[in-house]
Amino acid sequence: MPVINYQNMTIIQRLFLLRTAAIIIQFLTVLIVYFVMSLQIALLPLMVVIIVESLFHILSILIFRQRDAGNVAIVLQLVADVIFLTVLLSLSGGATNAFVSLLLLPIVIAAVSLPASYLLFISFSAIASYSALLLTMPEHTMHHMDMSNHFIGMWANFLLSVIVVTFVVGAMARVITNRERAIALQREDQLKSEQLLALGVASAQVTHQVATPLANIQLLYEELAEDYPEHEAIVAMAQPLTACTNQLGYFRSLATSIRENKKTQLSVTELLEQLVDQMHFHFPEQALDIIQADPVHGKIVSDAMLLPALLNLIQNAIRANEESQQQHITLTVSRINNTLSLQLRDFGAGIEANMSQAQREVLGEQMVVSKSGLGMAVFLSNSTFQRLGGKLKLINHSEQGCIALVTLPLLLDNKEDE
Repeated sequence: MPVINYQNMTIIQRLFLLRTAAIIIQFLTVLIVYFVMSLQIALLPLMVVIIVESLFHILSILIFRQRDAGNVAIVLQLVADVIFLTVLLSLSGGATNAFVSLLLLPIVIAAVSLPASYLLFISFSAIASYSALLLTMPEHTMHHMDMSNHFIGMWANFLLSVIVVTFVVGAMARVITNRERAIALQREDQLKSEQLLALGVASAQVTHQVATPLANIQLLYEELAEDYPEHEAIVAMAQPLTACTNQLGYFRSLATSIRENKKTQLSVTELLEQLVDQMHFHFPEQALDIIQADPVHGKIVSDAMLLPALLNLIQNAIRANEESQQQHITLTVSRINNTLSLQLRDFGAGIEANMSQAQREVLGEQMVVSKSGLGMAVFLSNSTFQRLGGKLKLINHSEQGCIALVTLPLLLDNKEDE
């Protein structure tokens, strides 16, 4: 016998399961009341309503087996439940029926499943149904039983119950949902932090392991340079060794800055000048075209990793250009409200076509395996931007290449704010 896993069901599946049980209970209740308890009820009309409800239920199951159900679809299903229940109650005593409080069930389901606006709609529908049942009660029932005050009290009690369910249960459900969402985000951040920590430890180990051999090579070079100062190989070694030594020192200062969490304010002009200088130094064969419709004034919060994060994106763009034999990239700089927008475009083949849509959506949020690697550079860059309050988005250009869209909070001057 298959086991029903209620926790893994969607909202619409849970609703269908509850309605299946409700239809069975309705059918059995009508038969027991009529045949066992020998009470005079409208048997045929009640059975017709239950059959129509069953047909609607089966049709709904067939429809939503092939498609996802949004909030509107769930609201329509709950409204249908309210209508069917109201008709059944009207045929079996109306507001005097002991099961009239079942009109609370659609409200409870909506409270734990739907946003507040849809919950209010279902609540008003149930109140309107109960009110209609009370107003359409025969006059002789009221006078014969002298129960008018009692029925009005029942209606008031139902109204109070609806208010409690709508606001209290609904609020509790939203708190739980928000808490679960916050926990999920915290888990993602923790996983990302663990990945970054692992990469940082690995980088520190590599830097430490490279430092000693590099120092030995530097000593050998200095000794050889004294004995053979004009030798072609010795002269050729000077620049690469100097670059390695400088880069290693830069890594050490970078690690110190990250450890001390140093942050500074950097103007947009200074940032662009540093990018151009690094571009000329590291990639002299490529051209960086900066496009600004209007100069962007103001400053951004920067740390030691901001420039390397942008250079990672530039290096990816240059690699894409080289594969397509292109020699320039464009950087469009603009201001959107209080945000600095940097659009870096290459003229390569764009984001890999064999990458799935799910992989593209999480590109930058986590490391993604592809032909070009694990997406580590994009992952590290995006982590830096997020730490500074920004974000990164990668999209294919409509004509050619890929656009890396970086947004960072912009600190405006007082004059600029005015």
